[in-house]
Amino acid sequence: MNELEQAGLARLRDGWISGGAVFELAPAEWKTVAAAATPDEQERRLLAIAAQALDVALRPAAPRTLKRRPPLPVLALPLLPDRLRPLLRAALKHAADARRKAQVVKLVASRGFVAHPMDWMPATSDQTAPDVYAPWIDWQANSEGQRHGSLDKLTVENWTDFYPAARRVALASMRWSEPAAARLLIELKAPAESADVRLSLVELIRIGLGPADASFLKSLATDRSGKVRELAGRMLAMLGEKGDGGPDLPVNELAGFIEEGKAGFIRRRITYNPAKTKSHAQEQRRAELFELCNLVDLAARFGVSESDFITGWQFGTDNNADILLSRMVAASGSDAVVAHMADMLMAAGGKPALFVLHLMPRLDGRRQRVLIRQIIKDAQFPAALHLAHDIDAGWLDWDDVSNGRFLAVFRSGISANDDPTRRAVEDIAETIGCLATAPAAAKFIDETVAAGLPPASPSLALLRLNAALAENQSVQ
Repeated sequence: MNELEQAGLARLRDGWISGGAVFELAPAEWKTVAAAATPDEQERRLLAIAAQALDVALRPAAPRTLKRRPPLPVLALPLLPDRLRPLLRAALKHAADARRKAQVVKLVASRGFVAHPMDWMPATSDQTAPDVYAPWIDWQANSEGQRHGSLDKLTVENWTDFYPAARRVALASMRWSEPAAARLLIELKAPAESADVRLSLVELIRIGLGPADASFLKSLATDRSGKVRELAGRMLAMLGEKGDGGPDLPVNELAGFIEEGKAGFIRRRITYNPAKTKSHAQEQRRAELFELCNLVDLAARFGVSESDFITGWQFGTDNNADILLSRMVAASGSDAVVAHMADMLMAAGGKPALFVLHLMPRLDGRRQRVLIRQIIKDAQFPAALHLAHDIDAGWLDWDDVSNGRFLAVFRSGISANDDPTRRAVEDIAETIGCLATAPAAAKFIDETVAAGLPPASPSLALLRLNAALAENQSVQ
């Protein structure tokens, strides 16, 4: 519509506003539509034509930056039924951070459903969402839809046909079934990717990590990214590969923060104690060194194996040092020494067992469940449950929850008046809401309400969602 026509419409509008007839002011083409009608009908027909012109012809043009996106991909699992969506939204709203929101959608996926996109969408950088959401991650990252995901096996030839998240899922699956083929693909294609993408691809080598991967990991010593070089070094350490020796290495400085001693009257055994730091600066430096160094190099610095070093470490002397060592073991310890440390601390029980929580991502499902059940049974530090990461959802039975003093301690926390205890109770309820089976979640709600927590408390949101999903477990 040109400016002249717009001016004509404006005259018609002004005429109607003033209450007069405007038929004579209408364009000649419009008059032919209404010429044979009565005067009132002429005005109504002109009004209809003018409204269409204003609503359609004068609609603002879309900005040039606006792009047409392809339809949202249909996921492999069905959407959560509408009647359960309010429970999902309540659980997501109560989840304080991205990790806890990921727990909510992980529970839903474990029961055979995905969230409605209006309720939750993974971010383009999300690497914690269940694999089933990979098409949505790629859809958000590639708004122009230039490439098309493929259901074919990932190869060098169709590498670019896969979106990044779908490619990660395919490579992770290949690392379980064909580790050498997946490694070769990463070796060939990763160098052309950005540093962040290379890091995420090399991270996949952790799956099924074995001696055959050592050569590729060593080749990454010249990678352009410091993070990639560090990650490769960590994985080489997991394989028992020691770093280059030298008097100025950080591991020698770290060894200065550790005192070697002996214990036992008959069979003298070597012990390793964290030296007492004299200042906050020393504390910070020790923490930096624990992050920089690998366990295999530290153990070698004392002339012992990784397992002997962990066996000789005196847990309980310095809580911060114990946490730093636990993180070092999780980051660079071999699978054998991770399992050894977990078994040793779980056998000790009490507070030392809590350090195993830092090893969770490296533990198999059996050890993870043994630790969770032990923490619940001991009931000494139930608040530590919220530190547990990367654990399967929906397996904790009511017998596990009701075993020991856990429920008694939890009920006393509900009746407490101080805020820290109440927040700990909320964290515990949220963790149980993720881990419990549906029947256990329903019983836990009853116990919690009977102990004094209001039935409408947001702390029960995930438990309610869990319990409501009971009838859908057969879909798994």
